[in-house]
Amino acid sequence: MRQVRRPRPPSLPPSLLTGGAGDAVDADGCAYPGLPWAGCSILVADAATLRAVRSRAAASDGCFVADMPSAAQHTRVYADYLHTVRESRAEDLDYYAVSIVGPRNRVDKIVGRLPLMP
Repeated sequence: MRQVRRPRPPSLPPSLLTGGAGDAVDADGCAYPGLPWAGCSILVADAATLRAVRSRAAASDGCFVADMPSAAQHTRVYADYLHTVRESRAEDLDYYAVSIVGPRNRVDKIVGRLPLMP
């Protein structure tokens, strides 16, 4: 595997080279892509709770919702996925994942006390 070596910007200390400020670089000069500055918590919920969380997030001003209906995992062709979703009522869609981006206090209120994925 080819290692990409990127020079460390002289103006940033190594501790700031993660979390979106750039790549983390190890002592050998190998770069690791930066983590998103906003962070990402992965929570666990059953299907009914996930549907409710998605519904609350979609109705909340200032939140971006990106979801993965089960149809996304059951179809291999995007046109088939679009057709399946188009023919389904919202309450009939099951979700495998929901991503919510927004102000922390709003997202916390939407997800409640869902546990972190182990």
